[in-house]
Amino acid sequence: MDHHLRAILEIEKSDGLPSIEEAVRTVAQPLGYDRFVMFSASPARDELVDKIYWMEGDWFGDGTIVDSETYLHRCPVTRHALDTDEPFFWTKTISERGEKYRVVRTPRGTGIHGLQVPIFGRTGLEGAMSFGGKRIDGSAQTRLVLTLVGTVAFHSARRLMEAREQDVAGNLSPREREVLRWTAAGRRQADIAETLGLSERTIENHLRRARLRLGATTTAQAVRTAIRSGEIEG
Repeated sequence: MDHHLRAILEIEKSDGLPSIEEAVRTVAQPLGYDRFVMFSASPARDELVDKIYWMEGDWFGDGTIVDSETYLHRCPVTRHALDTDEPFFWTKTISERGEKYRVVRTPRGTGIHGLQVPIFGRTGLEGAMSFGGKRIDGSAQTRLVLTLVGTVAFHSARRLMEAREQDVAGNLSPREREVLRWTAAGRRQADIAETLGLSERTIENHLRRARLRLGATTTAQAVRTAIRSGEIEG
């Protein structure tokens, strides 16, 4: 138990994601977990997974490079987080009919098993920390330990990510902020171009640079990041 508490304290004082990840590994790997996913969530969106903070391990056993779209498509049990307010175990088995995911009380047998820890905050479901492995400890004590570790790790990682986003967002040009504001208001690129007297290609270039500065893979993510950092109004 002292080992677990030390790891939690290390997570809370971490100044970067690598140290958070290492502290989580020190607790989870001896318990049989060698696959990790930490992501922020947007329950109002169909995709659910907003941004992946940390992805490690061969989740699907085939070397697939996983992004948010692939993860949600290949691991449908993730959406169970919308229907519960408690951590839950799951198991995946493979047969001639393909992959089958099930939420279970206690993981048993062959295949990949895991524990998903939904993370809640002021706005409701804000993300999750998932642990997986082939031979995991599925005891109640482990569930409690990893729930605490996962929750602390998520909030610490999010704090660091938001601080970085604020630093990066401060580098947005006035024109990039303006284009993002119009985009957040639901205006199409063609309409924005006409309003600002610019070409659509120029508008797309401003959006592309804004995505790069904000570390976003989509314009929607860039808008959400800019709103969270206070660069534009929601």
